[in-house]
Amino acid sequence: MIKPRVDQLLEHADTHYAAVVVAARRARQINSYYQSLQEGGYGEYPPPMVPVAPGQGPLTTALEEVASGKLKYEYRS
Repeated sequence: MIKPRVDQLLEHADTHYAAVVVAARRARQINSYYQSLQEGGYGEYPPPMVPVAPGQGPLTTALEEVASGKLKYEYRS
């Protein structure tokens, strides 16, 4: 079972594609945040904005952020 559900993602994203792109970019930021912590610095990336369960990956965390409405995006011209 995929969590969060796709219908929850689409409440905060225009299309499936937008939800995937936003979540993938945020997952990279979350991954970089954890890597910078291991190197002893805080880094330039913000920490996760939702509670993270032990063993939860960056992509799941990013998808939960999208589903909860914590991430906002806009299209470039």
